[in-house]
Amino acid sequence: MKLHILKWERLWWSISAILIFGGIIAMVTSFFTFNSPIRPGLDFVGGTRLQLQLVCVAEGNCDQSIDTSKVREILVRQGLSGSVQVLEDNILSIRSKNLNVDQRTQLQQNLNEKIGQFNPKTIQIDTVGPTVGQELFKSGILALLAAFCGIIVYLTVRFQFDYAFFAIIALFHDILITTGIFALLGLIIKIEANSLFLVALLTIIGFSVNDTVVIYDRIRDNIQRNPEVSISEAIETSVNQSLARSINTSITTILPLLAIFLFGGETLKYFSLALIIGFLAGAYSSIFIASTLLAWWRNRMFHSAES
Repeated sequence: MKLHILKWERLWWSISAILIFGGIIAMVTSFFTFNSPIRPGLDFVGGTRLQLQLVCVAEGNCDQSIDTSKVREILVRQGLSGSVQVLEDNILSIRSKNLNVDQRTQLQQNLNEKIGQFNPKTIQIDTVGPTVGQELFKSGILALLAAFCGIIVYLTVRFQFDYAFFAIIALFHDILITTGIFALLGLIIKIEANSLFLVALLTIIGFSVNDTVVIYDRIRDNIQRNPEVSISEAIETSVNQSLARSINTSITTILPLLAIFLFGGETLKYFSLALIIGFLAGAYSSIFIASTLLAWWRNRMFHSAES
């Protein structure tokens, strides 16, 4: 069975446009809410994150979820402000400004008295200064820009500039979709993006461009072997020849990430989710975006040269 991707190119572009447009709306909303395109984590804004877990040995202690309004009242009485989130297994996560030892001790005592007994062995405390957070963000953005520049140079040298240009368009497609979905999740279920999210974006870029290079390499080989064949036919043949490999690579990569998302714990859960979204978007863009845009451009140039 042959997949006629160019026949439905406007459908593929429309699907991507809808996803990207929805993501941009979510990012704009997030920017007005958090002063950031996505809900920023502790790594970027600085402060203290305190995570505690209830001891459930007492009868009825964990029958109901932790009341976040009571936790906020405790913060207000202590002169603190921040976000409160209840995670699974009666885990309380509090993010606030930088807290010293006395403030943390007082907060833990108040929580034990008003909410319930928390296990001191499971307490996690993370503190990041705002300057460190800004440096992490700047370094991450510079790393993304450097990756894009390196990819443009590599693809221009190995192929041609139009190949490189549409590969970059496909990479922006993957980044925008991943970031847009995380912006939406940050608004709906308060998922925060930390430094691991930037690592995920860099990994997505590498995976996506690898898939695109495989298809571009096949396109170039087919054109060299059969120069009389039209660019549209060469691209459709090349995509169909690479389709099984792209699908198999994506599936075998996403399955372990799915296992990490389900069983890997809170730290790696959303890192793996970002990779899953990005890898799916990357496989889609390599097959349906980068190749169809190249065909559209080459056909346009061919008709312009004829006229």
